[in-house]
Amino acid sequence: MERRKFIKNSGLGSAAILGGSLAAACAEKDTAEKAGENTESIKPIVIATWDVPNATASAFDVLTREGNSLDAVEQGVMVEEADVANQSVGKGGRPDRDGNVTLDACIMDKDSRCGAVVYLQNIVHAVSVARKVMEETPHVMLAGEGARQFAVEMGFEEVDLLTEKSKQEWLEWKKTSQYEPVINIENHDTIGMLAIDSNGDIAGACTTSGMAYKMAGRVGDSPIIGAGLFVDNEIGGATATGMGEEVVRTVGSFLIVELMRQGKTPQQACEEGVKRIIAKKENYKDIQIGFIAINKAGETGAYCIHPGFSYRKYTGEGHENIPAASYIKS
Repeated sequence: MERRKFIKNSGLGSAAILGGSLAAACAEKDTAEKAGENTESIKPIVIATWDVPNATASAFDVLTREGNSLDAVEQGVMVEEADVANQSVGKGGRPDRDGNVTLDACIMDKDSRCGAVVYLQNIVHAVSVARKVMEETPHVMLAGEGARQFAVEMGFEEVDLLTEKSKQEWLEWKKTSQYEPVINIENHDTIGMLAIDSNGDIAGACTTSGMAYKMAGRVGDSPIIGAGLFVDNEIGGATATGMGEEVVRTVGSFLIVELMRQGKTPQQACEEGVKRIIAKKENYKDIQIGFIAINKAGETGAYCIHPGFSYRKYTGEGHENIPAASYIKS
């Protein structure tokens, strides 16, 4: 009898363990599917903050030639860095209050490798220097004169980044020297880009000349991994634009990826990211924050505080500029 009872109890215990394991496996599968895994994915795909069709077209061209997502995002944002008409990144960027154009950028690949530069001067393609930091050094970030020196050693050409247009605007600003961040300035302030290649691998890049007429030495969220940009190849990626200080305080891009890991869609995650900032910022109406995100399935989302922010999306189905939903409706 004792032997029969032992066998019976053992069988019940094994069934319970097996049932629990199956339940856990199903729950894990469900969470993965919510995060965009194990579903038919949209690839290749590129998205970028703001209406930057030349940048997304360049990146998508890399992907359609079977290039990888890391090359795509680098090539994509380089288009804006070289465009002197875009006064928020690269050459022609607006200077700080002392008249110096200083650049910040970062890049992150499918393996969570990342590189960044802050307060970089006299080098147009800050994102490419950031990639060199990632690939050629044991570090993640180089700053100021050290970043410039490294760039020169890597073969980057030094150029004057201050164009005549940006210089004249700065001289005009100096007459009053009033520092007031402008919401949706020229529909630009940071270029953040995310891409998924034909292999399903995700990468991201972010580059900026920072706030116009900022204090010398100011660094925002754009080159900070987890704030201005974050990529997890199992889940997705996110990038930010707007008032960088507020994005840093909430580690915004990392937060959005983690929300997607918990099962939220990219749209839901972006909305929550913005609302976290609003909850902690009494005068949130005076600033703009925008997030874009993509999950492993190629689903995208975007959200901001004020109307006016948009993002570019390029897939095999087309190339479009998508206005982001906003917390403040008008």
